[in-house]
Amino acid sequence: MTYWQHYHTPTTVTDALSLLRQYGDDAKLIAGGTDLIIDMQNGAHAPVTALVDVTQIDGLATIHTETDEGADGDAAWVVLGAAVTHTQIERSPIIQEHGAALVESCSVVGGPQVRNVATIGGNVAHALPAADGTIGLLALDAQVQVCTLTGGTGSGGNGSPASEGSLTSTWQPLLSIFSGPGRNNLGGNQLLSAFRFRQRQPRQGSAFDRIMRPQGIALPMLGLAANVTLDESLNRISAATIAIGPAGPIPFRAASAEALLTSAPFSDDLLTEAIIAAQQQAQLRTSRHRASREYRHEMIAVLMRRVLIRALARARLEA
Repeated sequence: MTYWQHYHTPTTVTDALSLLRQYGDDAKLIAGGTDLIIDMQNGAHAPVTALVDVTQIDGLATIHTETDEGADGDAAWVVLGAAVTHTQIERSPIIQEHGAALVESCSVVGGPQVRNVATIGGNVAHALPAADGTIGLLALDAQVQVCTLTGGTGSGGNGSPASEGSLTSTWQPLLSIFSGPGRNNLGGNQLLSAFRFRQRQPRQGSAFDRIMRPQGIALPMLGLAANVTLDESLNRISAATIAIGPAGPIPFRAASAEALLTSAPFSDDLLTEAIIAAQQQAQLRTSRHRASREYRHEMIAVLMRRVLIRALARARLEA
């Protein structure tokens, strides 16, 4: 069976979006293809007229640091292109230093062959609430860069755009692009080009863990990532971010637990209260092939203790 008729490798975001506009619903973006191609083979996604491969676009497969100036002062970021692979993230000294939770989340995706081609942009755009890379990014309070093409018309033949139109890009919160399980809210004239999160500060640490069947076989039963910052006493959490999936129709921030963790000096009793708050806020469900709601409820406690203890140890190490 033929799953596509034309395969394009644009070298700019504008060209990629022009191709999407040309084909309309008969085209799909592709990078690693580890989700899309399997969905086509399994009948979960219909064949398309064209695939638009974004891996040749300059900058989409790079990782770097940058500083920008804003009203509140300079902000130092780690920036990774949407076509960066999980293996690149796993091996990146920059992300190892500033985003341990993302390294740990991407290092358990599939097997080595999958991680060598699967991209962080695909992981996020597929919009699964339990996607490991997404949970790691969410704990780091990441932002996503959305590129939008407006104006321009027609086609130059053979899939080449005749009129480029106007390209704009905006940074927005990661959660803003999700609309439901397996659904993002990007338009046909939009794509994800990059992600960024703040560089690690003193007394800050992050971590990720998950409960899963044999690695590479299925999505996790439950994944959890945390990012914490300690005050100068090293006994109180001054900032906390906790991401859990699947715990709702989109990737989930445990805001109630985060607030509790910063309300008093850290203790086992405070951690227990935060766990209960996360369990109450999470929208858990039973999955026929993975885990029951009740099991996931209990595993929130297991993972929160495990992940927070590791994140706190890293924060104290970097004091």
